[in-house]
Amino acid sequence: MKPSPFYFHLLTAISLFGAVSCNSQTKTAVKQTNPKGASAAKFSDGTDYTVFTRARVYDKTGFSQPVEAFSLLIPEKWEFSGEILWTPPRTTCAGTNARFKAKSINGKYSFELYPTIAWNFNTDPQASQFNQNTSSAYCGYGEPLDAEHYLRQMFGPNELGNPQIVEVKPNEAVTQEMRSKAEKSRQELMSYGASQVNIYPSSVYAKLKWNNGEEGIVMCGVTILEGVIPNIYNGTSGKIYTSTAMERILFKYPVGEGKRAANMLSVIMSSIRTNIAWKNSVDNFWLAARQQSNQEHIGRIRANDELTRQMGEAAIRKGQQNLNNMDNNIRSWEASQQSQDRMHTNFVKAIREVENYQDETGKIELSSGYNHAWSRSDGSSFIMSDNPNFDPSSVFQDQQWKEMKQVQ
Repeated sequence: MKPSPFYFHLLTAISLFGAVSCNSQTKTAVKQTNPKGASAAKFSDGTDYTVFTRARVYDKTGFSQPVEAFSLLIPEKWEFSGEILWTPPRTTCAGTNARFKAKSINGKYSFELYPTIAWNFNTDPQASQFNQNTSSAYCGYGEPLDAEHYLRQMFGPNELGNPQIVEVKPNEAVTQEMRSKAEKSRQELMSYGASQVNIYPSSVYAKLKWNNGEEGIVMCGVTILEGVIPNIYNGTSGKIYTSTAMERILFKYPVGEGKRAANMLSVIMSSIRTNIAWKNSVDNFWLAARQQSNQEHIGRIRANDELTRQMGEAAIRKGQQNLNNMDNNIRSWEASQQSQDRMHTNFVKAIREVENYQDETGKIELSSGYNHAWSRSDGSSFIMSDNPNFDPSSVFQDQQWKEMKQVQ
């Protein structure tokens, strides 16, 4: 009972967060402010206040022109780099993936979004032997693991430098959001002929410690899809498992800086804004690719590479038109997308609650770890502070800074 390749293709159907430029890019986000002067000397950046600026990341591969895929707030002058990873149809682990990393100039603080990975397991011995020989950097073979066991057995030892795991907590809010997202994939698998598909999502928040004096916060979620596949030759059935580790996030900081780190991380996470037009275009492309793959697998049609290429180009053209329409007001999706990134907000709840703030562009979710927030009403520049005496309009001599009000 050979497994259909569309199981691995669900990597993008379950969770497609965003991407940075296909060509790895590094730049420094610099705000247009001038903190020089006597008043500025009274306040210390990072102690009395933290300036955040929006880092925008682009997909330079999937479309005829670069398309903004997502954005997020990071402390100003942090360097960030990343890339979008397109693995084309008809290849091992076909799909779209991404990585992103930002770090402070002194290297003491860093935020990293790791690519989504998936792995298969099949109870049928013959299919199991076949799967063990099909793997890549983003997919492989192995028994299903929930989020905590994945962190302890795979993520920590293989990619995080085998740190000491100080504390692990389940994140029930994220788990429920994952269940909702996976339901769509479950319905798709059922349409491909699986007699039964079960969903087992899990998510954790953990604190880590390394021997070099660094500490960290890690968050990740794992969704396991269990499919019951009938064997038409002998009347029995087997099970195939697709485990997907998504939202693999690490924030590292110096020992003793846990409170400040948690505040910064909660701002970053609550500020993530995915370009819905971009995401829908990519999702639709891979949905068409999976449907085509399934049709070939069960022998209903025999499509050639040219038909697959035409199908992909049609999906991209349709998405490109949506993106072109969006360009008339490129920032509107940031203000209107507050309710779309609920998974990111639910991750924040494990660290800090979020508050709704209001500026001229609309309502914005920001961390409740700070008592005061200011905006320049451009969707890109924010200052967070706990110091009641700090006022950026006077410190920076910039009257565009306005304090934001908390709203429901």
